[in-house]
Amino acid sequence: MNTSPIPAYTPATFGVGARLTLSVMSDNYVRVILGALADADATGLEVHPGDVSTFAAGAEADLVRYLTQVVAAAGRSGAHVSAAIHFSRGCPGEVVCELPDGAGPLAAEIPAVSATGVASVAEWALYPLDDTGRDDVSPDHMRDIYAAIDFARQNGTFEKSEHFVTRLSGDVADVIQTVAAGWILVGRSVQHVTSHVTLSINSPSAR
Repeated sequence: MNTSPIPAYTPATFGVGARLTLSVMSDNYVRVILGALADADATGLEVHPGDVSTFAAGAEADLVRYLTQVVAAAGRSGAHVSAAIHFSRGCPGEVVCELPDGAGPLAAEIPAVSATGVASVAEWALYPLDDTGRDDVSPDHMRDIYAAIDFARQNGTFEKSEHFVTRLSGDVADVIQTVAAGWILVGRSVQHVTSHVTLSINSPSAR
């Protein structure tokens, strides 16, 4: 009889994390960016700012909270802000992640969010990287993408489909929640999932 303890898989085990590139069109961009990063609640996260992007790793709810706070704070500057976020989970080829034998996809809940009062528009793309299928279901990346878009419709952030992306709009918190939700929902059944979103705030070319 095998009495070995069942391993406790954590977000770190699966390489759950994000990269954020924040661009602020203002003479005071250094103050705005560094202030937004410094004031955000990074509790529970491993955060490494860099000269191209800021890396954050940890649980989905902590990531959503942190990213929402950073982007919203930058948006409150009144400057035109562009925020590019890359979510990833499943980590094949990740620098520090080796999935344990027999580990399936990691389940997580969609984080609740609170409105920031900062309006945004965004272009979002989701990539379920599934080559094998599961439970006798053939891999079908469009099936999973459409399911995520359905959540965006329910969340009130879906605006329309465009070439290569889905256009979202709404409060920064709701937009980031929508993107994270698609990534989380697909990640319950697909081992490796990535998602990209670019948010625009205070754009001079607002539609």
